[in-house]
Amino acid sequence: MLIAGLGGFAGTILRFLVSRYFQLNYDTVFPWSTLLVNVLGSFIIGIVFGISERSNVMSTEWRLFLAVGICGGFTTFSTFSNDAFILLQGREMFRFVSYAGLSFFLGLVAVFVGRTLVKTL
Repeated sequence: MLIAGLGGFAGTILRFLVSRYFQLNYDTVFPWSTLLVNVLGSFIIGIVFGISERSNVMSTEWRLFLAVGICGGFTTFSTFSNDAFILLQGREMFRFVSYAGLSFFLGLVAVFVGRTLVKTL
């Protein structure tokens, strides 16, 4: 837990710094920083699991630190993307479409419900 927690701490700080950079340097309403961390986190988790699948170069502790910790703290989207990729790789099309669609739709619904709840309280 400590290894994943330390990675999560670092990933969260990195996400904050990326977001802050975009806030200070770009006048836009498009969430570029979120898009960047989601895509970059997905790329990093792809590299981590790719290395893990190819060889024994990476220890379990390093995988926990990088994938669960750094990527998890940087963005949970990376885990979603990796899970979706595994479903695609296994040719589980129904599960992939269900997972991706429900994750997106229910995520939007949850944001709406949360915001509505806060407004009404």
